[in-house]
Amino acid sequence: MSRTTHDPAPGTPGSPGDPDADVSLSHGLKQRHLSMIALGGVIGAGLFVGSGAGIAAAGPSIVVAYAVSGLLVMLVMRMLGEMSAAYPSSGSFSAHAERAIGPWAGFTAGWSFWVLLCTAVGLEGIGAAKIVTGWLPGTPEWAWVALFMVVFCVANLAAVKNFGEFEFWFAALKVGAITLFLVLGVLAIAGVLPGTDSPGLTNLTGEGGFLPNGGEGLVIGLLASVFAYGGLETVTIAAAESQDPVRGVASAVRTAMWRIALFYIGSMAVIVTLVPWDSKAVVEKGPYVAALDHLGIPGAGQLMNVVVLVALLSAMNANIYGSSRIAYSLVRRGQGPKALGRVSGGVPRTAVLASSVFGFVCVLLSYWRPDDVFPWLLNMIGAVILVVWIFIAVSQLRLRRTLEREAPERLAVRMWAFPVLTWLALAGMLAIFILMAREPDTRVQLHSTGAMTLALAAAGYAWQRARS
Repeated sequence: MSRTTHDPAPGTPGSPGDPDADVSLSHGLKQRHLSMIALGGVIGAGLFVGSGAGIAAAGPSIVVAYAVSGLLVMLVMRMLGEMSAAYPSSGSFSAHAERAIGPWAGFTAGWSFWVLLCTAVGLEGIGAAKIVTGWLPGTPEWAWVALFMVVFCVANLAAVKNFGEFEFWFAALKVGAITLFLVLGVLAIAGVLPGTDSPGLTNLTGEGGFLPNGGEGLVIGLLASVFAYGGLETVTIAAAESQDPVRGVASAVRTAMWRIALFYIGSMAVIVTLVPWDSKAVVEKGPYVAALDHLGIPGAGQLMNVVVLVALLSAMNANIYGSSRIAYSLVRRGQGPKALGRVSGGVPRTAVLASSVFGFVCVLLSYWRPDDVFPWLLNMIGAVILVVWIFIAVSQLRLRRTLEREAPERLAVRMWAFPVLTWLALAGMLAIFILMAREPDTRVQLHSTGAMTLALAAAGYAWQRARS
């Protein structure tokens, strides 16, 4: 049976006045759930779906783009892991920002991320429905979206262990599929896969060379790769409802480096070695399907469509969970409608419903207003993850000093080479903002996200002043 924590004494960590207190949530996630969520969370829909455009822009140098952005993500996860191990909370970076910077920062980071996750739920539902209607032509797309939304909403309403079980098996399928892909790819590159010849370095150094579109193509690939890593933060949210939050966060963060290197950078290297970067199939079919087709594996396209469907459904499940917990944490800290903070059976069911409804509204907007409102919404969330990462870095800079002075025993996970690498990560984020401002397509996202962030910061600061 799951257990529920009790209110500690006022003034102690986890007391009602503590932004990290989650006293009503159950601890129904087991270590195996958390381990697989951490492992599978790296393998998102962005890797399978969005990497094709990055390869088309950057060519073989997409490997460098994923390595650079992966290094930045590793630093961000290490910072977040340090704070989440010290102060486990379903509010994760939002609660850390409130503790380190002030309530307005927690408000801004939390509600902007909530909008991002809820919108992503709608996008993933639409993507999953398109795959199914491709298998079953004539069936209405909206009906499949509605079915997926209902299934995952009900699963998240029932108990946190349901979310954990769904993610455990989803992650197992994704990990198994991409591991098999990597094994087949390496065998083909080595020339030992039956029926295939080794491509050698032909596709890496062929027409156009390693940088076929120059530095500009590499920049576009870098921007595409940065946003493919979104979703890694869910494990620190889920850790608060695990049986051993500190151990879960520490384990997930410590293994983040090899997971990113293997699944992201490794698979990109295999793809651009096997398939010419300018092949139309890379964009039209997706890079993984293109690589498997190149190897002549029968049914590869449909097999990868199944994997992509699993990745999209996994992301839907995780984002409904993550958005509901972020909303619950914000409300419990007095930063939202009290109704969203109601907990029943260890689950913030009103927050789950609200997050699911908002996600479905995004789906309806994609049908009703595909030319104006929906693109505006997508632009508004385009750079939210970078805003969140900045809050994480600034919070870690401030909290680390406090922890070293007041509670060094809480530092179960430590940021590498503090504070040098934290400042280096902040510089990297600033560089990405500058690169986004240079590109016409991403400049609009930057402006829209900036406007939303400023509006939320103003609202959060006004609330903070009124409360004080």
